Amino acid sequence: MAKVELLGNQTSGYQLIVDGAPFFIKGAGLEFGRLESLALAGGNAFRTWRATNGERDATDILDEAQALGLKVCMGLDIARERHGFDYSDQTAVDAQTEQMMQDVLRLKDHPALLMWGLGNELNLRAKNEGVWDAVEALALRIKAEDPDHPVTTMLAGIDAHTVEAIAARAPSLDFLSFQIYGEIDHLPKILDEAGYDGPYQITEWGPTGHWESPETAWGRPFEPSSTEKANDILRRYEDIILSDAKRCLGSYIFLWGQKQERTPTWYGMFLETGERTEAVEVMQKMWTGNLPTHKAPKIQSLFLNQQEAPVSIEADVDQVLSAEVMLTGNDNHLISWRVREEVPAALQSDGGDFEPTPPTLHSMTGTHAREFSFKLSKPGEYRLFCQIDAPEKTSAVSNIPFLIKPKPLKLKRFLNLFGRKAA
Repeated sequence: MAKVELLGNQTSGYQLIVDGAPFFIKGAGLEFGRLESLALAGGNAFRTWRATNGERDATDILDEAQALGLKVCMGLDIARERHGFDYSDQTAVDAQTEQMMQDVLRLKDHPALLMWGLGNELNLRAKNEGVWDAVEALALRIKAEDPDHPVTTMLAGIDAHTVEAIAARAPSLDFLSFQIYGEIDHLPKILDEAGYDGPYQITEWGPTGHWESPETAWGRPFEPSSTEKANDILRRYEDIILSDAKRCLGSYIFLWGQKQERTPTWYGMFLETGERTEAVEVMQKMWTGNLPTHKAPKIQSLFLNQQEAPVSIEADVDQVLSAEVMLTGNDNHLISWRVREEVPAALQSDGGDFEPTPPTLHSMTGTHAREFSFKLSKPGEYRLFCQIDAPEKTSAVSNIPFLIKPKPLKLKRFLNLFGRKAA
């Protein structure tokens, strides 16, 4: 069993101590895969969102983490109000606490365990502050059974009301964990305005979020390219996370894997077919001081009908659209193009929940295929994806949303629809 302590104060600063040695978290949100690649990149920890997801149990994950020299911030999947859980129902709350404690009791002595994460974004669109009473009750139970691992909760953003509510209702938490994306650029100011001066870790961060990005005229967000994301991630790690040496205990970049959330490429540092993007090598450089031997390609710009984001691009049904990608460096990589429908608004996820991946409607792959032409016969909202593949399964990706408008009615047909004859 690892003994994990939080030592320090506001004057000297705070630090995690693991088995007597200082431990700064170089971590990633990982769920239950790609552990070996994280260790090879120089990471030392990862977080999960639950103790089991139906694929691999937490004991199996902890065993693999231990073999790789990784520590685990183990998530306990506390129910969220936005999913219908009622924190005024004490019977349900008590039953949930007992269920969570089963995982605590079976995992608490594992040497790879770093800390407990109680819930994920319990504050997101929540109104019942009784949730923090439930968090406090669970924290007290955990500390009674496991005094050797800190207890925290992961918050969506940072605001004074939530900080005050937790301070009043859940004082047994050892520190707070924040999940913040584009706004991380203003983290010192946000923490000051929220009135939080204690230790913290960043449990989700990375590219600018889809809700923070500029949008098309019809409300679809523009996604930064993998090259732009890597630049933002490098700057945010150096200028924000590493700069708060007194209070920041470390971070977990999101996501060391792949998921669909508005697009299949927005948050994942890997692609659907396993290729790693430039964000992985940026973090390896930050964690180890060294870049990998094979570096990911870079995208300079992506054009559709000679326009690039953030311009709202529209075309007519059956109009030929022409795309072109500009690369930085080697021009001999394999280039793939895909056209997908956008995720229907009714199926868009909330707070990172499940979201379906739209099917590919058109595609083309080839060396030197820097240009791509296509047309669509159905009106709707679409997105064009470009992927650049280099050796050793490294890739760069970029995409651009566009709108296909229905054909305008001809005057004669328009008048006939209303029972009138054209002159």
